[in-house]
Amino acid sequence: MVLDVGCGDGLIAFGALERVGGNGQVIFSDISADLISRCRTTAEQLSVVDHCRFLVAAATDLRDLVDASVDVITARSVLIYVDDKEAAFREFYRVLRPGGRIAIGEPINQFTYPEPPGIFLGYDLSPIAELADKLRAYFDRVERAKLSSMMDFNERDLLRLVEDAGFREIELNLRIEVRGTRRESWDRFVKTAGNPLSPTLKQAMAASLTPDETATLRAQLKPRVESGTGTERRAFAFLKARKAGG
Repeated sequence: MVLDVGCGDGLIAFGALERVGGNGQVIFSDISADLISRCRTTAEQLSVVDHCRFLVAAATDLRDLVDASVDVITARSVLIYVDDKEAAFREFYRVLRPGGRIAIGEPINQFTYPEPPGIFLGYDLSPIAELADKLRAYFDRVERAKLSSMMDFNERDLLRLVEDAGFREIELNLRIEVRGTRRESWDRFVKTAGNPLSPTLKQAMAASLTPDETATLRAQLKPRVESGTGTERRAFAFLKARKAGG
């Protein structure tokens, strides 16, 4: 039995169905009832609903699953939304059978932020650093409380968490990418948010800059966005571990 925690639209969970075989089962688990309903509808359309279970639950509270009932747990970009990561790993350990495995992937946002002075969203705005700082301050005010769980850990913290929960045979790989930004339309760029909890750049400019300041920022940033002359930095941790026994 496979449990996909924070399954979202079910990309990983539906992929797991191909691996569990005719007698296997995949549990679709997410805190969003709407997403679970959407996964159920898809499963019905694919005629695989008999091999699925659907669970509305937080990663920190899997009370509907009994101890030692799951063979494999998967989660991708889930813990960044979890404040109590220790509780999540305790629940993972509890529901896994002895010898069961976890496979987790998480972005490491501490690698990306805070950006160096004069850099904003990967673009060099040192000629108008004061305006970039105003925008950064706005994002900090609006986002700080919402995004604390996204920024409060790195790959070493993941290693500590999984060890403290009791897992063994741990493998952690950190993938780092530093590359140029792709060319992008200005209109799309300003209307895109970095994550679902963040305002768009257009909203941030309207809230924190005067019309003249917005025009100045646009004159500096727009050519860089459209020509792809920024730098994109990413880090992603892939973690695998096993529960003792089995």
